[in-house]
Amino acid sequence: MDTEDQARLDSDARRRRAIGAEFRRLEESAMYSAQCQFEETKRWRALHLLLGVPATLLAAIAGTTALVESTGRTAAGILALISSGLGAVLTTVNAPQRTAQASASANAFLEIQTAARQHREIDLDQWTLEQARQTLATLTVRRDEQNATAEVPGRRAYRKAQANLRAGTQRYAVDGDT
Repeated sequence: MDTEDQARLDSDARRRRAIGAEFRRLEESAMYSAQCQFEETKRWRALHLLLGVPATLLAAIAGTTALVESTGRTAAGILALISSGLGAVLTTVNAPQRTAQASASANAFLEIQTAARQHREIDLDQWTLEQARQTLATLTVRRDEQNATAEVPGRRAYRKAQANLRAGTQRYAVDGDT
């Protein structure tokens, strides 16, 4: 093998390593994004319950008070106002839709993460450099589109996601302690 052929092989090997590293970056980015979106899902679900349950209970108590006690009209009115205020906040915040959106985003990021890992671990060595580069570009577009549609997670969600990942929530038994 002459030096020109060796230089081309070295260049191809460097490029393949660089593509593999970029797949790893996509995988890591998607992993953090998925965990953040799952934390946002939990937050919106909790907020919905935190506001929805008291609103429902207060409405029931207000109705009962108004029907049972003729002297309880003021208390019933106050309870009804508080209940309707909580209901208005629930409607404005729209926690159920935000929960669904965050959950869908998290799952989309998990799909990207899985694809990046499988391409890096299984496919990359068998592809031509052009196939690898094209697949990387396609997956990058998917990630960018998902980033554009996902709501930006709060700082608390990011910290919780980091803690989850440090605790091993994304580790598989087959991978051992990696």
